[in-house]
Amino acid sequence: MPVLVLHASEHGSTVEVAERIAARLVTRGIPVDVHPFDKSPTPGAYTAVVIGSAVHDGAWLPQAADFVHRHRDALTVLSVWMFSVGMTGALRGPMRRLAEHTEQRAIVRLRALIGPRGYHRFSGVIHPDHLNRTGRVLFRLFTGRYGDYRDWTAIDAWTDSIAEALTVDTPASQ
Repeated sequence: MPVLVLHASEHGSTVEVAERIAARLVTRGIPVDVHPFDKSPTPGAYTAVVIGSAVHDGAWLPQAADFVHRHRDALTVLSVWMFSVGMTGALRGPMRRLAEHTEQRAIVRLRALIGPRGYHRFSGVIHPDHLNRTGRVLFRLFTGRYGDYRDWTAIDAWTDSIAEALTVDTPASQ
């Protein structure tokens, strides 16, 4: 059975991360279905699920959080990996160190609901048009820099660890 990769994205960065994860799993011989949360099939039809969301105001996007709550029972018995895409990489100095060591409570609660096998935070893409005027001012005050901060090497390495776990979990047919 394939692996289900689900994503929630506001500006497209998280979609691209999810598609990269799916493509990498396919290169490792693992069949994958990729969907946004609002068009997702039932997770119980899959051997594993990789779910990710953009982070806004310290929380996953509503469609992602709603999915986790709605499918909690199915997700707790599957192999699940979770990832978040935020703007930590866009920050500098003390603000970046603070962001790297801060766990967003809403995301911690989601993780606690289903007990994923793994979780990773990635940096995404941030452009001025992603923020309102007040957000742009605060972003600059907190030493933010606009740009693409996705670390594809880290994303690939994390995906490889998922593929390795799935390979170990699935005995070779004889």
